Amino acid sequence: MTIDSSASSSVDDLTDQICALPEVECLEGTADNGAPESNWGNRFFYVGPDRVRPFATIVIRDMPGFDEDSNLDRPGVFRLNIDLGRDQFQRWFGYPPAKFADHRPGIDFAQLDRLMPHPMYGRQAWASIINPSPRRQDIDQLINRAHGRAVQRESRRLSRNDRMRGLDQDR
Repeated sequence: MTIDSSASSSVDDLTDQICALPEVECLEGTADNGAPESNWGNRFFYVGPDRVRPFATIVIRDMPGFDEDSNLDRPGVFRLNIDLGRDQFQRWFGYPPAKFADHRPGIDFAQLDRLMPHPMYGRQAWASIINPSPRRQDIDQLINRAHGRAVQRESRRLSRNDRMRGLDQDR
């Protein structure tokens, strides 16, 4: 996947490119699907129809009282969030996710086009980038890696379900 547009990727372009990956399902928060208003327009990318755990999200606004550090209410600003996993998180940031709180005070979460730990989910090995530049192949690679991990998780989940069905049939 290559992210390409002018100065920064748009939400729709990035959505289209992530959705082009195999087995990806996108859920956009809307009033019709029961999402809270603070999530309207946010996009959640899953592998598998059960939507157990997203591997990436795009957030377009602050969540007052919860997630405001990125100052997403600025015009034209959005944040791409990616589930890196512990090993990749440590490779990128030089410390494990468990140490995120120690490093949090030195991070400017509102900075554009900078990969950083996610302001709320850094401890869970998530990273974020506000308005990623289309020239950032590292972001493409991280999305592809997160997608691959999600495909593996879904495959393991389906295998477990198949084994459980087999056990039930043996009884």
